[in-house]
Amino acid sequence: MDDEAEEDSLDTPSSRGDDGDEDKPSKRAKSRKNPNVDTSFLPDREREEAERRQREELRQEWLRKQEDMKQEEIEITYSFWDGSGHRKSVTCKKGDEISTFLEKCRQQFPELRGVSVDNLMYVKEDLIIPHHYTFYDFIVNKARGKSGPLFNFDVHDDVRLLADATVEKDESHAGKVVERSYYQRNKHIFPASRWEVYDPERSYGQYTIA
Repeated sequence: MDDEAEEDSLDTPSSRGDDGDEDKPSKRAKSRKNPNVDTSFLPDREREEAERRQREELRQEWLRKQEDMKQEEIEITYSFWDGSGHRKSVTCKKGDEISTFLEKCRQQFPELRGVSVDNLMYVKEDLIIPHHYTFYDFIVNKARGKSGPLFNFDVHDDVRLLADATVEKDESHAGKVVERSYYQRNKHIFPASRWEVYDPERSYGQYTIA
């Protein structure tokens, strides 16, 4: 009886203190964490997914704004050039290609109705603009020609007619609509001698009238 009583007393938590000993290390381990440490650099799937969704929402919003801009209408003043200017204007959307613009111009002149769009050229600031570009391309990129911005389609006084033609004005001149055959016949004569195909990778530098 005495032996069994001794064994029971040895097995009780109060006499061994096993549970107490087991709790103390875990409490000490938890107390070692510093809640003030910055852990933002650690991988966090939820945070990364939230950031990804936010980026996608911003991208979609930007695309919607660009599409809305492409649908905005602009009035483009141009001059049908056959050695002298015949000025008119058409309304296009910013997202229209140059070929669409030329088709509208073709309808305004009886002498051009028998000419295909492929045989027409649009010359802006002494640059021949390829048909596949859109007005939106030049507006968002703030593209420049030889003698001024391509993106500003408002027509103002020609700087060549001013007393000091070396002073560049932040204004845009009326572009020229020209038959390709006219250009081929006169490309060695001013003003066609200044014209060249637009290159988006090239900087055309400061304004000159040479």
